[in-house]
Amino acid sequence: MAHFFEIHPLNPPARLLNQAVELIKRGGVAAVPTDSSYALVCRLDDKAAADSLRRIRGVDDKHHLTLLCRDLSELANYARVDNKQFRLLKAATPGPYTFILEASKEVPRRVSHPSRKTIGLRVPEHKALQALLELLDTPLLATTLIPRGEIEPISDPQDISSQLEHELAAIIDAGACHKEPTTVIDLTPMADGNDPLVIRQGRGDLAALGL
Repeated sequence: MAHFFEIHPLNPPARLLNQAVELIKRGGVAAVPTDSSYALVCRLDDKAAADSLRRIRGVDDKHHLTLLCRDLSELANYARVDNKQFRLLKAATPGPYTFILEASKEVPRRVSHPSRKTIGLRVPEHKALQALLELLDTPLLATTLIPRGEIEPISDPQDISSQLEHELAAIIDAGACHKEPTTVIDLTPMADGNDPLVIRQGRGDLAALGL
């Protein structure tokens, strides 16, 4: 049964977030709010938790998972980023964008794309999630909270509870999120002098990035 934490989206109490942090550290999968839709998250270095996350989401190891990072300096620890890529990342973060980049050696092979050795990374703009990442002091492995067999994210934490309370360790309720997922942009072509590739048009505005 999931622990349900009802918090203020702008002033989340550290006491409740610390309880959620402990559940995640013990290997639990949590539902958390983001600046796009709700997401499923777990520890990066916990294989069993990552397997559970994929099972709940209904995806295999070919599905790109995302690392939620606090800022660009943390993101750069987990991806190989050149100057052109960094300038685009700086213009887009924090915000509702996910970027596909070449994974660094800090990323376990089991969570990067099995054939391309890439990883999705993003810096979310949501105060409660940023506070959670600060308390954890490490990125979270994440995927959009879309239940198995469905095509749209769940935007209401009460709906998350009714559908997934027996599969999650924690649900952080900071109010309803957007239903629209992030915009996903593959930056790996830039390493060869090509333009970024838009994989999915979501909440993030492409025009703001000149794309």
